[in-house]
Amino acid sequence: MAGRVAGKVALITGAARGMGRAHAVRLAQEGADIIAVDVCAPLPSVPYDSATPADLDETVRLVEKLDRRVVTARLDVRDLGALRTAVDGAVAELGRLDIVVANAGICVPRAWDRVTPEIFDDTITTNVTGVWNTVMAGAPHLVEAGAGSIILISSAAGIKVQPFMVPYTTSKWAVRGMAKAFATELARHSIRVNSVHPTGVETPMGSGDMQAAIGEAMAGDPRLGGMFVNMLPVRGTQPEDVSDTVLFLASDESRFVTAHEIAPDAGVTEF
Repeated sequence: MAGRVAGKVALITGAARGMGRAHAVRLAQEGADIIAVDVCAPLPSVPYDSATPADLDETVRLVEKLDRRVVTARLDVRDLGALRTAVDGAVAELGRLDIVVANAGICVPRAWDRVTPEIFDDTITTNVTGVWNTVMAGAPHLVEAGAGSIILISSAAGIKVQPFMVPYTTSKWAVRGMAKAFATELARHSIRVNSVHPTGVETPMGSGDMQAAIGEAMAGDPRLGGMFVNMLPVRGTQPEDVSDTVLFLASDESRFVTAHEIAPDAGVTEF
């Protein structure tokens, strides 16, 4: 039985681990070949351990175990020239591009008055400029193909404000608007663009030092802690839960869904 994205090629940023790896594996399970991009290096302002080259190698192993092809690139999504070169080369090697998943992002929680210019700049350039770069590198190939699906990973913080995350919330609202804006102009090429808005996901980004940073900020205004509570009785979700939404948007099952916010958010944005 053919998979739901059989014969297609998907570009995924932030693919070394966490949600990016889960998206790569899920799409490969359903028949897609993968272009896996990750910086595999730390950023000075990020309080949690960054992905490593070994993490990206593990993503490759998991995709190849499914008998799918995978091409990788280690680069910073903020570098449009490097991203375009890598994507163009990978598309030449794999033969096409059908799906773009702009997943790479960072989150540095701080009380508003402890946000440094470096934190703000790193967050906006990675989460907004990096997403724009990903679309700019991938969309021309979808235009050439005459169809495609672009999936921008935002956050519940891009629908309902979340406290202690001014730069992150700003960036994720921008991603939501960017999806709608690209959707309008790419529609004539039968390219759909949507944003995905998860609640807290149990990944390396959402653990350890990041939770400590949220706790420290919350201690200054505990009243706001309730804004993180999910409506469903779960503390968080798994990367694979988000990947199921990505697969739906990548597949023909969502062929008439564009310019929308899809929220596998356990109800947090309505609670």
